[in-house]
Amino acid sequence: MRRPLAAALLAAALTAAPGAAAAADSDPAAPRAPEGASAVLDGLKTYGQAVLRGGDGSVRQIPAGLYEMRVDGGGMLQTYGVGFAGNAQPQARYNESGWSGSPLAGNGEAGRIRWILEHSYPQLNDLAGLAKAAGAGALTAESAAAGTQVAIWRLADGVPVEAADPAAEKLADYLQREAARLPEPPASLGLEPGGVSGPTGTRLGPVVVRTGAQSVSVSPDAAAVAMGVRVVDAEGRPVESAVNGSHLYFEVPAGTPDGSASVTVHGATRVPVGRVFTTGVPAQTQIVAGSSASATAAKATATWPRPLATPIGTTSGTTEADGSGAAPNPAAGSALAAPGGPAAQGSPATSEERLAISGSSAATPFIASLAVGLVVLGGLVVLVLRKRPLEGESE
Repeated sequence: MRRPLAAALLAAALTAAPGAAAAADSDPAAPRAPEGASAVLDGLKTYGQAVLRGGDGSVRQIPAGLYEMRVDGGGMLQTYGVGFAGNAQPQARYNESGWSGSPLAGNGEAGRIRWILEHSYPQLNDLAGLAKAAGAGALTAESAAAGTQVAIWRLADGVPVEAADPAAEKLADYLQREAARLPEPPASLGLEPGGVSGPTGTRLGPVVVRTGAQSVSVSPDAAAVAMGVRVVDAEGRPVESAVNGSHLYFEVPAGTPDGSASVTVHGATRVPVGRVFTTGVPAQTQIVAGSSASATAAKATATWPRPLATPIGTTSGTTEADGSGAAPNPAAGSALAAPGGPAAQGSPATSEERLAISGSSAATPFIASLAVGLVVLGGLVVLVLRKRPLEGESE
């Protein structure tokens, strides 16, 4: 009985190993680099009332209108709520986001919501003209805000909601009927891509600045400065400010220990109408309807692997991998050539190739831990088997 039990324990450990190894090899999703503005919700400022009809025949009256947000570092935003999910909690902290990171992800009506924002209050302050276009009689700021919010809710959630004020209801019907699809607006300030990598002794990039600001400041982090990593342009000149479309590079000195560095850009610009703001708590997502000049920031990161170790008596096949400037060794190149084909020279080794050459891999720590665990398990099995004689051995 004890031998089958021990075998079962060992088999279970070995069966679990492939799945655990896969988990060890998989990289966790990297957090998205911050881009644009961050703000705190002040609350609902200009609003009327809306009527929400439930499927069970219930009727509920709710406030509908325009919110205000205070931007960290300076600036104000006017926003509407997106959908009914969550409450708009005053003092909740929000961060600028693209549509893909919000309830608008995959919503085919998102472009029509942006059209409504561009063609209604507060972007259009001519309330008389807006009322005439909608056939709404007379509109106040409150009824215009309520009608706009109702139209957004209908497209975002498809809910049976109406404005309590007749003029606001006519505005909501007009906006929903006339809305065309517009593309997603760009970030107020962003860096593309948010991360770059490569070998030391080179310039990593480019990272492209995307902003509506006239110019932005460029600041490498303290770790970058301490390692001698510089943020430069394509010609290698240090960069302290940039404009929309500027290309930034991380210049990493040869021999720098493996690591990472980041750069942050700061600027002041208007947040584009249609950008969304989300929060980590269950609160209603906000969408921008108006903006003053607001403080914005974006961050990008560079990473570089440990330099490839060159065996004694040989020369590296690439000059870029170790930054030594040595010419490629034809003999070393031919040794790495595929059978029947020429050697690949001058191409930097990938991370997987470096691991293969060093005899290591990303799973090495896990494999070592698994081996220790199996040894301990084997010792337990031996103790179990030797604790009492097996049946028949006592005779």
